[in-house]
Amino acid sequence: MIRKLLVATHNRGKVVEYSEMLAALDVVWLSLDDIGITLEVEETGDTFEANAILKSQTYAAETGLLTLADDSGLEVDALGGAPGIYTARYGGPGLTPKQRYEYLLANLHDVPWPLRSARFRCVISLAAADGTLLGTAGGLCEGLIATEAAGNGGFGYDPVFYLPDRQQTMAQLAPDEKHAISHRGRALQAIKPLMRKILQEESDGGDS
Repeated sequence: MIRKLLVATHNRGKVVEYSEMLAALDVVWLSLDDIGITLEVEETGDTFEANAILKSQTYAAETGLLTLADDSGLEVDALGGAPGIYTARYGGPGLTPKQRYEYLLANLHDVPWPLRSARFRCVISLAAADGTLLGTAGGLCEGLIATEAAGNGGFGYDPVFYLPDRQQTMAQLAPDEKHAISHRGRALQAIKPLMRKILQEESDGGDS
């Protein structure tokens, strides 16, 4: 039996990334929109991990599905670690992703290149169908904030996140290359053994 796995997001791009990075897992990848979930979990945690756990447990209990949730964001050293857990809301409500990264660039307008260090951080949480927390894993990707956007790939802040060793922004990378080094890719690889174990245990239980 192929297991359904809910990714607790309305962002289809994120679900596609998950399915590409963990293509070997025998699961059907579902987003909140795929199953008609309109419940919005208020991210009241003060860390990425707390918010990821909150989302995975709440949506798992709501849907009865094995649920993967992440909380991720951008930490810019020149801004004291902002936008951090507020990355998706940076600049205020109703902005497009392009408007958000343009707001970021404006805030860093006078910051010299050596001081534009930043990182993407991601924490992934896996919850059982009854809402029980099964585990978490994290990943980081270090870089710099570019002075202007470049590239059409990825989503979010990818066009302004510059990778010095590749001399490209995240949005200029091929999907496979991005998945290998991204914060989400690293967090997924870290949690993959647990996912395999859970799916195998459920498969073995179903065969008995």
